[in-house]
Amino acid sequence: MTRPGVILYGPPTSGKDTVTAELTRQDDRYALLPKLKVGTGRSAGYRYVTATELEKLRDTGRLVVETHRYGNVYAVDRDDIAALVEADKVPIVHMGNVADLRRLRDAVPLDWTAALLWITRELCADRSKHRGDVDTPKRLQAWDETRNDLQAATTPVFNLVVHTDRADPAETARRILAAVETSPRQLVTPDLEQR
Repeated sequence: MTRPGVILYGPPTSGKDTVTAELTRQDDRYALLPKLKVGTGRSAGYRYVTATELEKLRDTGRLVVETHRYGNVYAVDRDDIAALVEADKVPIVHMGNVADLRRLRDAVPLDWTAALLWITRELCADRSKHRGDVDTPKRLQAWDETRNDLQAATTPVFNLVVHTDRADPAETARRILAAVETSPRQLVTPDLEQR
């Protein structure tokens, strides 16, 4: 049997960090995979590396995905995923675009459950301001990019969709845990307009 993994996808402020914390609280087998980061800004959930270190990892084939956003570079190291799996953990990976989500699924042979965490653009702006982001306009641009990315997807990639303004973190985590345990999992097309 293939080991499980969880992919959380959604625009900024949709609750990826909060839901990850709740998943790890409800089941200690789950663990956030820290992404590699070259740049500035938030450090929680990231492992800072230099551009030179990232280049070496890229050259040796260890990077599964690499994303450029907010003037930073974010990447996933396949050895970091392997280390979590070897420690009997279920990796939780935050993804920023559908292409990277697909790339991760194709490159790393885990039984991935992908959850879309969704909020409205207005709520994204409100949450960004309330958490003290100094770059709210960039967060809204990322929200727009996320919506465009989802609308451009020609085939479903998510196993579940949660509108996090209607489900608290505990309920969202329970739904994800249940989806991981369900086999076979169906893919769903997100309804971004659902109220």
